Amino acid sequence: MNTNERNQKILSVCDHTLLAQAATWDQIRAICDDGMKYGTASVCIPPVFVGRAKEYVGDKLAICTVIGFPNGYNSTAVKVFETKDAIDAGADEIDMVINIGELKAKNYDYLLNEIKAIKEACGDKILKVIIETCLLTDEEKIKMCEIVGASGADFIKTSTGFSTAGATREDVKLMRENSPAHVKVKAAGGIASLDDAADFMALGADRLGTSRVVKIIKQTDTGSGY
Repeated sequence: MNTNERNQKILSVCDHTLLAQAATWDQIRAICDDGMKYGTASVCIPPVFVGRAKEYVGDKLAICTVIGFPNGYNSTAVKVFETKDAIDAGADEIDMVINIGELKAKNYDYLLNEIKAIKEACGDKILKVIIETCLLTDEEKIKMCEIVGASGADFIKTSTGFSTAGATREDVKLMRENSPAHVKVKAAGGIASLDDAADFMALGADRLGTSRVVKIIKQTDTGSGY
């Protein structure tokens, strides 16, 4: 596999992300342009921009947004409303944050029921479940692999990128080993290089949440292959 082929494979699993609090529509439109040019899996953007982004990209690019973000402690009813609103606006994929306090309290039924409710609101759209690995013990991470596996969600995701740390190789390996085959793994936060991206993919990540991969490839883009 040559460099262009490797880079395209990495790009094809990237959720090209801009979730900064001060993000503007001009910036969101720019990452949509990049996502379409470089063939990313989606762009992951704040909910308020979903409608405009979907109208802008049409069917050329999937639109992903976030629910209960970044802390996860909204009520289930609020998260379900957010999800329905995002889907109605044109979102193709939903990345939700679990209630971490309920996990710490071992209220596993609460977590399962919440994810199921959000998946129902998603319909046939993709649901990714953010567990914020940097705040969890290995036992809690493994338990969340089990819960997500039973919930009907499509992905388990490491991180919001807004807490104390992002994805680690150890966590991606642990999540892949403890998730059922039908649940995919998304690594997000702290993916700083193409080598990082390749490593996470080799460890079992099916998606990467990152703002940096496209920036790196743009810096080296000579016009060949894109």
